[in-house]
Amino acid sequence: MEITDIRIKRVESDNKLKAYVTITFDDCFVVHNLKIIMGQFGRFVAMPSRKTRDGEFKDIAHPINSEFRRRIQTRILEEFDKGAGEMHIAGQDDEDFPHGGDAEESDPRDGVQPPA
Repeated sequence: MEITDIRIKRVESDNKLKAYVTITFDDCFVVHNLKIIMGQFGRFVAMPSRKTRDGEFKDIAHPINSEFRRRIQTRILEEFDKGAGEMHIAGQDDEDFPHGGDAEESDPRDGVQPPA
């Protein structure tokens, strides 16, 4: 599986969130709402997640092995370091990079609507 597109929306804020990311695989599968986070031991890429009723965060989509997770993180951080991505002021609304989101949200570019 090849990473064929990475879109980065940088976030200007004082918190640990540095950017939202959308990644496309094999020009046919897209994952929205990955995040570049500045953690205690440096930057890392967090997978899209949702908050459960008990306040815990669960990944919506994630790699099933550490090798592929490293590939994703390396490519995203390389693009971020090259200066890729538009600046986004915290608090602005953007349809391509929602701050939350329902797992069933559709991609406005693919013409497919979520199930009713």
